[in-house]
Amino acid sequence: MADHASFSRAAKILGVRQSAVGRRVRALEDDLGVSLFERQSNGARPTIAGQHFFERTRAALAEIDHAIKNAAAAGRGSQGMIRVGVPSSDYSDFLCDLLSPFRDAQPDVCFDYFEWPSWKLIAGVMDRRLDVAFAVSGTPAPGCDSETLWSASLCVAFSASHPLSGCDAIEWGVLKDEHFIFGREATAAGLADYAAERITKFGKGLSLTTFDISQGLVMRLVARNFGLSLVSSFPNEFSEPGVIFRPLSSDDRRVSYCAIWLPGNDNPALRRFLSLARARASTPSAPISACPSPVARPKPNA
Repeated sequence: MADHASFSRAAKILGVRQSAVGRRVRALEDDLGVSLFERQSNGARPTIAGQHFFERTRAALAEIDHAIKNAAAAGRGSQGMIRVGVPSSDYSDFLCDLLSPFRDAQPDVCFDYFEWPSWKLIAGVMDRRLDVAFAVSGTPAPGCDSETLWSASLCVAFSASHPLSGCDAIEWGVLKDEHFIFGREATAAGLADYAAERITKFGKGLSLTTFDISQGLVMRLVARNFGLSLVSSFPNEFSEPGVIFRPLSSDDRRVSYCAIWLPGNDNPALRRFLSLARARASTPSAPISACPSPVARPKPNA
């Protein structure tokens, strides 16, 4: 009304009768106790009080309109925040390769990352500090939904002087009497628990030492015969003179990883993220970590 200086023009734009506009304006003036318009034969113009009123209400209505549009965008999952928990910084190419296309498709969705041990990740999902966490499949998560998304081949790291280092592949059974060492990345990723579960099948408890050190330092200890270790990929930065890697040859040679979230989480951006994760997991070209081919070494003499 204030923009058109005419009750009839305002009514035409609004698609209502002129009398309806007049009644609404009079009712507003009565509530405010002040005249907002000077009525004239050729139209209407705001009073001084009306000018002040409309300047303030325009700003308020613009904020309301902005809030409505933001709420609608958040409801569609095109804006918002997803809080993601991972157990270690060197986790998987799958997750990194998933974030890139999602960011391209939804540039207004932000991510916040948390690197915690598996037990803390599950607690974070359950108390809603996290929207989704990634952990080894089978990690207890009561009341949560989970879905396996990718898997990785497991390798055993040996000292080059270890008696098993001449084997091309390793069975879990021959590892039951070995001592393992794990750093914080492998422990957080659940590899220590995974190895313990496999060794238990042979009636033995896993001989294990964990250290709050990097995987690179673990490899240095392996090279010096402090114990064996387990890795789910072969990053170049873990290469250490005197350490060799051998793949596991049993059916348990792969470890699966899953996404874990609360079924009642109503974050629309999370739903879109999980949908893309499922689609990528079902695509044959989705990256899967693998162990290197065994390093050629002379077989020990019979």
